[in-house]
Amino acid sequence: IEHTWNSGDTIFPVRVEKKSYQFLYKDESGYTFMDTETFEQITLNEAMVDAPQFLKDGQEVTVAINTETEQPMNVELPDKIVLLVTYSEPGMKGDTATRTLKPATVETGATVNVPLFVNEGEMIRVNTKTGEYVERVK
Repeated sequence: IEHTWNSGDTIFPVRVEKKSYQFLYKDESGYTFMDTETFEQITLNEAMVDAPQFLKDGQEVTVAINTETEQPMNVELPDKIVLLVTYSEPGMKGDTATRTLKPATVETGATVNVPLFVNEGEMIRVNTKTGEYVERVK
């Protein structure tokens, strides 16, 4: 979180603990996650989730928790995740030399620009911080 402080501002330190959670589902009340150790469930709003467009059922995430209040502060996905391409225009053989990209829909419903050689049904690695294609996964 970025913020500019003025001289004379009082800053209170916050102790943060990071815990492993698993994404269960999304509904009208928010995103529900389960603590992988205690199996306790929490529901958080979309503003607390980094890159919610890449969340898939069972996805392991890290939840930052304020240790004083025991309140979740935010949810972070791994930097890179593997996703299934569910829709993409067909590619052509030999399209590996150029850096031309085309849109592809992944299993979470998000759209990622991928090289022309990536086809529907293939697995790709995506950078969750930038939303960019990283590589095709065999």
